[in-house]
Amino acid sequence: MEDLKNKIKELAGIYASNLKERIEERKEAMKSDDNSHYLIYRVLGITTEEGELIYIYQNTGRFLYKYAGSFLEEAATLCLNYKFQDGIKTKVENTLGQRPNTFEIDFLNGSDAIEVKWRDATTDGDHITKEHTRVKVIKGHGYKPIRVMFYYPQRAQAIRIQETLKTLYAGVEGEYYGGDEAWNFLKAYSGVDLKAILTEIANERTPEDGNQ
Repeated sequence: MEDLKNKIKELAGIYASNLKERIEERKEAMKSDDNSHYLIYRVLGITTEEGELIYIYQNTGRFLYKYAGSFLEEAATLCLNYKFQDGIKTKVENTLGQRPNTFEIDFLNGSDAIEVKWRDATTDGDHITKEHTRVKVIKGHGYKPIRVMFYYPQRAQAIRIQETLKTLYAGVEGEYYGGDEAWNFLKAYSGVDLKAILTEIANERTPEDGNQ
């Protein structure tokens, strides 16, 4: 278990370093951007200084969201592989349509087809259609679709979509875990308390946020 913790800490270090590098690169590139549109910000009561901060956070926030998601999904997969070393990422043919040609399974363990997501804030109705097709295809290949999403979205419409997806999974005898249920599922399934490990790492890196 200590070896797994070290792997997750090392992974966190790599992601943190890469994230910092990308943010610095973007900030440097933004120095040459045309900011003439700040005039409209000022018309709406936003000062130039406030506009600059918004612009910086808007640009760098995209990197943060992407890296946070990729890190958590990879860390969760490490936990799954800790107990199930034969588990793999794979793809299955879309037998119900032409697009996409295949659907990816993040972690296939026996008949368990686990999808690992850190968060899904989509409000696109087409997402439901695609996910419905996805779970039916996976079920048709003889697998049990299992969705593990660690953080719920905040907006009402996005939450409703997740509730619909939960119903879809139940309809094909699959399993859906979101929020605390996802953390608990991973702990019970893999024997690893990933949230405790991440909390420990977070408290080491940013002790002032130790209550999160």
